[in-house]
Order: sequence, then C-alpha cells, then structure tokens
Amino acid sequence: MVCSAAPVLLLVMTLPLEGSPVVQASQPEQSQAGGESEQQLDQRSGAAAAPSAPVESVLASVYVQLDLSNQTWPLALSKTLTHPLASDSSFSRTLTGLSLTTECNSHRDGQTYCACLSGYQWNASICSHHPPCQTAHNHRPCGCLVFGPTEAGYCQLLPPVPGRLNPNSWVRAPGTTLNLTLVKSRETTNLNWFLRHADSPTPILLQPGTHVSLASSPGEAVLSILNVSHRWAGEYLCCFEAQGFRWELSQVVKVPLQATDVARLPDQLSISCATCPGFQLTCCIPSTHLAYTASWSPGEGSKASLVSRPGSRCFVLAVQRCPVADTTYTCELQSPGLSPLRVPISVTIIQDGDNTCPEDSSAVAWNVTKAGHVAQAPCPVNRTGMVKRTCGPDGNWEPVHSSCTDTELLALHHRAQLLQAGQGWPAVEVPQILAQLSEQVMVVSSPSDLLALLGTISVLAKVVVDARIQLTRRALEALLKTTDKILDMDTSSLWAPAQAQKPSAGSALLLALETLACSLCPQGHPFSFSLRNVWLQTQLLGPTFPADYRASFSTQPPLQAHIPRCSLASLGHNGTNISVISLVLQKLDRLLPSNYGQGLGDSLYATPGLVLSISIMAGGQAFNQGEVIMDFGNTASTPHCVFWDHDLFQGKGGWSDEGCQVQTTHASPTTQCICRHLTAFSILMSRNTVPENPTLELLSQVGLGASILALLVCLGVYRLVWRVVVQNKVAYLRHMALLNVVLCLLAADTCFLGAPLLPPGPRSPLCLAAAFLCHFLYLATFFWMLAQALMLAHQLLFVFRQLSKCRVLSLMVVLGYMCPMGFAGAALGLYLPRGQYLGEEACWLNRKGGVLYTFVGPVLAIVGMNGLVLAMAVLKLLRPSLSEGPQVEKNHALLGVIKALLILTPLFGLTWGLGLATLLEEVSIIPHYIFTILSTTQGVFILLFGCLMDKKIREALLERFCRTQPPNSTMSLSASSYYMKGKCKIGKHGSQHS
Repeated sequence: MVCSAAPVLLLVMTLPLEGSPVVQASQPEQSQAGGESEQQLDQRSGAAAAPSAPVESVLASVYVQLDLSNQTWPLALSKTLTHPLASDSSFSRTLTGLSLTTECNSHRDGQTYCACLSGYQWNASICSHHPPCQTAHNHRPCGCLVFGPTEAGYCQLLPPVPGRLNPNSWVRAPGTTLNLTLVKSRETTNLNWFLRHADSPTPILLQPGTHVSLASSPGEAVLSILNVSHRWAGEYLCCFEAQGFRWELSQVVKVPLQATDVARLPDQLSISCATCPGFQLTCCIPSTHLAYTASWSPGEGSKASLVSRPGSRCFVLAVQRCPVADTTYTCELQSPGLSPLRVPISVTIIQDGDNTCPEDSSAVAWNVTKAGHVAQAPCPVNRTGMVKRTCGPDGNWEPVHSSCTDTELLALHHRAQLLQAGQGWPAVEVPQILAQLSEQVMVVSSPSDLLALLGTISVLAKVVVDARIQLTRRALEALLKTTDKILDMDTSSLWAPAQAQKPSAGSALLLALETLACSLCPQGHPFSFSLRNVWLQTQLLGPTFPADYRASFSTQPPLQAHIPRCSLASLGHNGTNISVISLVLQKLDRLLPSNYGQGLGDSLYATPGLVLSISIMAGGQAFNQGEVIMDFGNTASTPHCVFWDHDLFQGKGGWSDEGCQVQTTHASPTTQCICRHLTAFSILMSRNTVPENPTLELLSQVGLGASILALLVCLGVYRLVWRVVVQNKVAYLRHMALLNVVLCLLAADTCFLGAPLLPPGPRSPLCLAAAFLCHFLYLATFFWMLAQALMLAHQLLFVFRQLSKCRVLSLMVVLGYMCPMGFAGAALGLYLPRGQYLGEEACWLNRKGGVLYTFVGPVLAIVGMNGLVLAMAVLKLLRPSLSEGPQVEKNHALLGVIKALLILTPLFGLTWGLGLATLLEEVSIIPHYIFTILSTTQGVFILLFGCLMDKKIREALLERFCRTQPPNSTMSLSASSYYMKGKCKIGKHGSQHS
C-alpha cells in the first residue's frame, strides 16, 4: 500500500498470551482519542498473564505511529513479529496479525484528515466532537474526521448491524401506501429517515406531514408514505445510533409512472397535410430510478429520438410522411418487470371541405385547425405549461387560454408542497423560499404566476404551523416585501382572472399573512416595518406591563389601535411574555370577495382600503379573545364595524359584524370600532360607485352608443346645412356653441366608453390619461353650455349693446376650453403627487378625496346659473318689452335659443343632480337607473331638441334633398344672403330659431 508522507495509525490485533485466561472478543475501551498507548497495553497484559494457563488469542489494541518518509510500507510489517516485553515479564508475546483501521493525511494547515477503512468506524462520541471531512448531515455514519495538530485517534471495529430494514415491497404502485420497518435488535437513539432522489445526491429529511407518518416502539420503527407517486421514489435511508456507533440502512423504492406524469406535446393535433406534410410528437417523463425505454406506434415513415433535459427525458417522434386518415399515435413506455405504460396522441387530418380556422400569428403561431378542435402551442422559454386555443364550430378562433407559469415560481411552489407533505427541513427551507419569493415576485406576468405565488405563501403558512417553527426578522421582511408588490398588482389583468379560477385567493392570502406574522421569534420583538401597502408593528410585553397597548399607522386615512390593559392582564400569568402583532394591509379590500354575513344584508358596501389584523401570542399560543378599539379616521357615511370571518360561505370567507360595534364620539369626527375578539378588521360604508349590475352596465353601453351615434348624425347635419343656418351673428354664435357642445360630449362619451377596457389603478398611465380627458371634456361640455346661456342673457339684458362676433367668439373659446383646462390641470397637479387623484376601481377621479369636488363644484355652479338664465328668459317671454321692437328673424332665433336651453339645461341639471345623490347618499337602485338612462342619452336629446327641432335646419335639409328647381333655389339663397347683409348694416340683435 502506498501512502502520502503523513502519519498512519495502525491497530495491532491478536496477541497469543501464554497462560492467560480466555477473553471474549469485544470493543476496546474507548477514550477521547479512540485508542490506548503502548505502555498501557503492556502493563495491563502483563498483569493478567500466568505461565500455567493455555495459550489463547486475545483481541487487544495498540496505538502505533509510523512516519513513512519513503512512501512505502516496511517489509517487516508483513511478517510475524515478536513484540518485546518489559524487563519484569517472564514470557514472550508474538504478533500474529496486523490490520489497518485508519488512514490519516496531514494537510498544510496543520489539520489531519483521518478516514476509516472498511469494517471500521469512528464512534458516536468522537463524531460529535470533530467535524467531518466533507459536508454531510449530522445523522450519517462518520467515516472521516478532521483532527487538530495535537489530536489523534483510531477507528474501531464495527459490531454486527443492530437491525434490519424490511420494506413491504421495493416497487409500489402509485396511490398506495409505502411502509418501511426497521426491526431493532438493540436499543436505538436519534433515529431519522431520509430520502435521496435519483437526480439529487443530497438526502432529504422526512418528517410528519400530509403524506408522511412515523411510528416507533421498543422493537421497531415504521415509516409510512401515503398516496405515493414518482416524487416519493428513491433511496430511503434510516439513520440511527446504537452500541456507540452511527448506523445507516438503505432501501431503494421504485414507483412506476402514471399517465398523468407523462407530458404530451401536443396531446391532440389537427393538421392539414397540404400545408404541413410532416409534424413532431413528444412525450416527456420525469427523472426516476426506473429505466424507461420508449417506442412509438405506428412508426413507419417516422424517426424517433431521445432528448435529455434537466429533470426529465423526452422521447420525440418526427413523422415525415403525413397519414391519409385520422391516426392515434401511442408512446409506449417500458421498464423491466413492469407493465408497459401507453400514452395516446390523436392526430386529426383536415380533409377538403372541412370547416377550419385560418392560420394566425398574432402572438403565437397557430396553424390551420379543424373546427371543434383545440390547437396547442408550447410555452415560452423558462415557463411551464401549455397554450391552448379552441377553433369554434363556426370556424372562428376563440380566446387563448394559457397555463404557462414561470418555471422558478412553479419550482418554489412544488418545493413548498413537498415540505407540507413531509420532505425537507422546514426551519431552514421556509426562510429560503420566502427570500426567493421576494425576488421572483417581479416576474409575475400572468394569472397562473399569481396563483402559484399565492399558493406558495399559503402552503408555507401551513408548514410553519405544523412544524412549529419561528421566523426571523429577515424572513418576515422578505414576506412583507412580496406582499407589498402583490397588493400593487393589476386588478383586471391578473387578480380578476386569478379570482375567477380561485374565488378565495384574497381570503387565503390574508389568512396566510396573519399566520406568518405571528411566527416571529421572541428575539425579533419589537419589530416595525412599513412599505407602500403594508405596515407591521410588533411589541413584546412583559408579565408586568404597566399601560395599555397602543399602535398608530401613517395610513390614509390615519389608523390607530388600542387594547386596554385589562384585556391583556389575564394572559400574563406565570411570568409569560405577551407579543402583540398589528398588521395593516392597504388595497386588500378589492381582493376580498363581496360576501356579507347575517346582519349586513344585501346592501352595497365599500371599505376605506385598509384591513387591520391584530394578533396576541402568549406562551406560544394565539389568543382570539380580547377587547380592541380601532380608529379608522373620518368616513363619508355611516360605517359598519366588521371583521373577516374565514369560515363563512363554505370557507370562501366574508365580512361579519358579530362582536363588533361602532362607538360614536361627539368630540371627534372619526369612526371608532370596538370588537370583543381579535382578527382582521375593517369598516363597511355604502359603496360610492355605481352598483355592479349587468342591467346597468348594458343600459350604460347602449345609451352611450346611441348618444355617440346621435352626435355623429348631428355633426353630419351641420356639415350639410351650416352656411344656411348661420346667416346672422346670433345664429352663428348659438350654433357655434352648440357645435362645440356636440364635439366635447362626443369625445367625452367615447373616452368614457373605452375607459373600462384599460387597466385601472393609480400606476396605470393609460388610465390616468383617460380620467384626465373625461374630467376635462365633460367640464368643457358644461362650460360651452354656460357660454350659450351667457350669450342669451346678454341678448336679453343688453338689447342695444352689441359685441363683435370675433370678440364674443374669443370669449366663448376661453370660457369653453381654458376654464375647464384650468380646473382639470389644477386637480391633476394638486392631487396626483399625493396619490389621491385616481380611484382604485375605475379610470375616474378618486371619490375619497377632494379631487371629486373639482368636477362636481363647477357642474353644480353651471347648472344653477343656467337655471337663472332660463328663469330670466321665461319672464322675458311672458312680458315682452315694446322698446325691444319686433324683429321677426332675430326674435325667432332668440326664441330658438330659449327653447333649446329650456329643454337641455333641466336635462343636464337633473342628470347630474341624481348623479350627486348616488355618490353621496345611501339610496336604492332606482336613482342609479334614472341617472344611467338620462346621462348616457344626452347626445340623443341634443340631436332632437337642439338640432332637428330647429326650423331653419329642417327647411335647409328639405331644400337640399327635396328641391326640384335648382335655379329658383339659388336665387332664393342669394336673396337671403343679401337680406342678411342689409340687416347687418342696421345692427341685429336676435337669433333665427324656431
């Protein structure tokens, strides 16, 4: 044997002792170094010798250190040697056998790496005091240890194995229970079970979970795995200590694959041989201890290949000749000793005359597909799942459905599920997964990504409870950072589709956050952490805390919590510390389902955007009883103090007011709630938005569509008859104002109709632009109506004081466009930096701040002023002044203005008055219907009363479309123009309108 220039430790065995008593073979006496000195052996053996005793072989141990500088073993060691005796000995001892137990190598750093040879091992005592040569878990047998410069030792002979591992079967069918039994012949301690997968060299600790159960008795230890699958296949290790040594018994368990474990791409295919003469089919299996081979049938005219990927193997069939008829290809997976697993893939051939969907390359390349079939496409790189699109029976493509999930997020979700099942080290892996989630949350781009993220958090919360582990500050900070980004995610593109698949997603997130926040270790208190949407405050109260618990949060509106000392006093017995955890979540209300328990009825409610969760922990247990007083700030309507009950509505959760009440205080306008239990709290107010009613939505869309169509017709009419109807100054100004009303209202209705298609939220630039345009255009509509009313008031009050057309038109433009731009721009600049400009639910102004009054205030003022002008016009019509003189054409125009305002202004005032009522008052559904019908059909009223009821417009239309004598019409128009010029010389002050 060749060895490096290092000390080698040897164990001398079998010494024939003349006249010594018979000694049974046993383990040598153990010392800290693991051996004895040569002098100790000499003294003990010499004292026990007797000349008259028969010669017997005795197992003894001698510690010998040899310095092999020439890299070779001395030849003398291979011979029988005579061991010299002490001077007082009267017999000789002969060395008949020599066995190596330990080989040590000295490193330059002064440390010695000592490895046991076959049949020997370090005892458990030495293992616990020295580090292993390679990183390994603490339960494995230690065959190599690291010693210091002044330390030494030797490995010891292993006794017989103190047990055996009996599996009920080395191959288990999927879905059955696997039982591994350790039959013990000696007493064992520190027994643990591990699983080593085929694709991982590191064993995984098995602990009680949803799939793992452990049982132990004096004679045996049993590991049971429920509902096994390929994820539970591998080498099972049973590690324990017995007779002073660490032992490891192993058994490989194989679990055959199921059809659901095989990924098919595609699982069905519709193809046209004319456009695609060849195609490719794939079936992929995960890595397993079983050796699988694949064969395809039919395989004629095809080429099969194997592609290895990380964690999986894929069997690919390249069909080079398209079949003439529909064919089912079968991927047959075979493993020795097992029944074959057959996975079918159906291929449908498109024939002439079949109804098909055409090729589409909008986002994913979709080939021609037969009607009624589903086209499939692989997910992009680093995403797992499938993209599917159905070809409808009419040959039209239906929407794309994607299950593609980020591979890293999916891996973290599976890792958390295995922790819950019983695989892994929860105390170590839960903080690791939370840290990785805080990084992976940035890649969430689809509802499936969001569901995987939320599912991982919920599973981790269950693992923390089941394993009774505690989190550090760092782990909790990672969780809160992830939560902050989750609450900021887009509602329409991410949360709404995710909740359609899992309605309880928001409630599950709240429950998981409450659970994980309570798992902070005692050393982490007190802890304060705040982000844009998350606030956390924890406090550790001693057994003799002097005052009440109080917490305040810089939210909007400000939030305060107060727990009286009397509610906490009963918990602080026997010197127990009490920890109080307060968690505030903003925007969570929009993620919780609108479920209301008994006592709240079917009314429409909204929350202030804040949910407060308070938990009390004492002695490692959570306490739900205790009085808590909360101040939610000023509210716009009568609130209801509620809490979120996770058990309502078959586990979906809902708001309940049981045990909570509103405390009114005359000295403060804020809302105070008192609850006699601890959970997640909020307040409910009458919802300040139009109720989510399908009938209302349909009425709104139909009304806006009709209004837009009517306004377009009005523009077309003006295009045809404009020169005819504006033949004097008053008529020109009146129709110019009405034309701008039409333009502004048309643009506003179009913007309002398209706004729901945009992603809502304060961070959406498109939503911000739509809200600003709607604000500006609707204000411009009202200001142009004000301009029309002021023009009428001037004609009524200042009969002989005329203004030039250019000056009046300039003033109208300033009033109609500059004033609303000033209001809209000031609101944007003032409230956007505060985060109070946009609402959360729609692309419109925030109803909870003062920004809404920049719209409601001008509208109400204009409606009031228009009412005054109408009243003045009615009085003038009832008492005509002789001094004004009858001017037929001007009076007709003036009368037209009055009639138009008389009809239009009440409609505007009534509509927006009802709108104000629905915003500020808790009313029934009827005002919402009236408001929707009147406001969305404004364009129709403008077309009927402002345009078609004008006599000159009707005459001009009839003259344009029904004329039979073109020359006479031309002469009449010229005369009319001459008559208008003559009037201009005199000075006109009426309007032509009927």
